Amino acid sequence: MTKPAGGATSMSDQQPPQGTVTAGDGARAASPAAPRPRRRKTDWRKRLEITLLAGPAIVVFIGFVIYPVILAGYYGFFRWKGYGPATDFVGFDNYMIILGDSAFHDVLRHNGFILVMSLVIQGPIAIVLALLLNQKIRGRSLIRVLIFVPYIISEVIVGIGWGLMLQTSGSVNGLLENIGLGQFQADWLSDPKIAIWSLMVIISWKYIGFAVILFLAGLQSIPDELFEAAAIDGASYWQIQRSITLPLLGPTVRIWAFLSIIGSLQLFDLVFIIWGQYVASTAGTSTMATYMVANGRTSGNFGYGSAVAVVMFLISLAIALVYQRFILRRDTEGALTEGKK
Repeated sequence: MTKPAGGATSMSDQQPPQGTVTAGDGARAASPAAPRPRRRKTDWRKRLEITLLAGPAIVVFIGFVIYPVILAGYYGFFRWKGYGPATDFVGFDNYMIILGDSAFHDVLRHNGFILVMSLVIQGPIAIVLALLLNQKIRGRSLIRVLIFVPYIISEVIVGIGWGLMLQTSGSVNGLLENIGLGQFQADWLSDPKIAIWSLMVIISWKYIGFAVILFLAGLQSIPDELFEAAAIDGASYWQIQRSITLPLLGPTVRIWAFLSIIGSLQLFDLVFIIWGQYVASTAGTSTMATYMVANGRTSGNFGYGSAVAVVMFLISLAIALVYQRFILRRDTEGALTEGKK
């Protein structure tokens, strides 16, 4: 067919013949509307499994953690002797007494000192031991067991044993005298200038094995190819540790530090067993937990002890949230693979 004058296109050129399917029509015909998502029939089974598996743990957690915290917060507003209904409402008086008590200020300083020194002493020593035990040396398995054994020993046994050794007439002073170092004998448990350091030695001996095991697990998760490539490039042993090992061990170190911080804030058993609730205050080793027991249960004022427990909980919670927000955040965000924008 010829086109009309002026270059206009005829009707036969503008429309396809009847019965012909255009590309657009084919695309529309080939892509039907997406079906609406339907709920799977097995969803109720998954929910039932989750309920059966997680339900008992949730019930136990609520009954032994959440409920006692709520009760402590409730009784903290009363002057309560520990039996019968709490009727002597005092409001925030217990909390005002706590915040104004110089003895509580002392235990806060003790807990802060224990917290900082636990990180400073245990961390570097545990990293060095983990690096050594990560090498192929003779008797490595036996050394690992010996380092970890103090951690699994009961705190009661550790406290009684160290308490007997560090007495004025104990084996430590006796050993110093027998080897000609009698001038270094001291009152390791009663002298306020020495007792807190004795506590740090005991804590480090008891818990450093846990840090070593954690760091060993972190070291073994680092691929050997990284060390081999660095050695081929001419990096020395210490350069490899500084540039490869320590950065990749960072998440493990941060988790250990978090556990150490919480444990330092809640330290009770070793102090109570070795020093008792009264000697600890004069020796400078009392903690918030021993203060709670001495001024709550022992004094018969369970309402005040409950208020101290609430203050301990709030301090621990605040530190945990700050640590989570500024230190652990990049580790937790790096572990998430879903839900990111």
